[in-house]
Amino acid sequence: MALAVMNIIPIIFMFSLIIFTNLQTLALCAPQVPCFFVFGDSLVDNGNNNQLKTEAKVNYLPYVKDFPQGPTGRFTNGRNAADFIAELLGFDTFIPPFATAQENDIIKGLNYASGSAGIRDETGEQLGDRISLDRQLVNHNHTISRIARLLGNGTSAEEHLGKCLYYFVVGSNDYINNYYMPEYYPTSSKYTPEEYATVLIQQYSQQLRTLYNFGARKVSISGLGPLGCIPEELARGTNGSACVDVINDAVQLFNDKLELLVNDLNRNFTDAKFIYIDALDLKPEELFSLVRSGISILSKPCCKVSNSTGQCVSGLPTCPVRDLHVFFDNFHPTELIHKAVGTAAYTEFLKVIL
Repeated sequence: MALAVMNIIPIIFMFSLIIFTNLQTLALCAPQVPCFFVFGDSLVDNGNNNQLKTEAKVNYLPYVKDFPQGPTGRFTNGRNAADFIAELLGFDTFIPPFATAQENDIIKGLNYASGSAGIRDETGEQLGDRISLDRQLVNHNHTISRIARLLGNGTSAEEHLGKCLYYFVVGSNDYINNYYMPEYYPTSSKYTPEEYATVLIQQYSQQLRTLYNFGARKVSISGLGPLGCIPEELARGTNGSACVDVINDAVQLFNDKLELLVNDLNRNFTDAKFIYIDALDLKPEELFSLVRSGISILSKPCCKVSNSTGQCVSGLPTCPVRDLHVFFDNFHPTELIHKAVGTAAYTEFLKVIL
């Protein structure tokens, strides 16, 4: 069994590498979109939490151990999915975080994502400060004003923004740092999983409509991955299943409603294109199916994690070969998985940008 697993991982890695290399060749010319804006949580945060008073920040080693610029605030060992997408789109540098972006950076896009942030404003508050999706949209509105000044007028800014690509990865924390933390949040006692998914989608709908009113016309929206399969949730017990089924079932309710929302947005805003990205389809199925099969190299995070946060303990060594692990800490995937997700997402973006 162990030999079979060791054979699977290199195959998946090589398959991902071949696809990524071929797509990267296509993206070597000028960027395929003039700007790329990223919204979301720790899966795509690249440094916005570094100066916040929060436990949800990772501007220390061993995070981004395999990233050439050293600790940046990315919640993985190297690049995240948004970084890979930016490369494939043809940008010669990574999209900068809103928190530290210079004036000349904003024309090509910004990353607003924040670790522990959610669709709901209170999500993640037990960890400290974070930039909720509502606050990220406020920040983007400030960016629009700055772009209008740089381009000379609002009309030019509107034309520019209408050509940009917008990428949303948010909602996971509304479950793992809200609904499934009854010691901090009342949501699980107020709503059934079906009702909670509806409440989340109603708020998300308003947020996406706000973005449309800001001028966005090419918007990609990622569904949630199998949250019941992350090490933090597996530690709670699975009753003999591969993952925590009750959590994955709740996630599926959200994803089903999100896909319907995207269809509705496309019907109502015919001058825009919204894309739903099914994160459950993007994961390497073989890897996740083996997470609870007794193969410790896959079921355990790559770093030594803190019992209180589930994040890597500062300064301690990691596993020697990060590409043999699905998870870097108790919540976040390794760069290998980010590459597979980013590459698959990019192929969906081609339906909009070409």
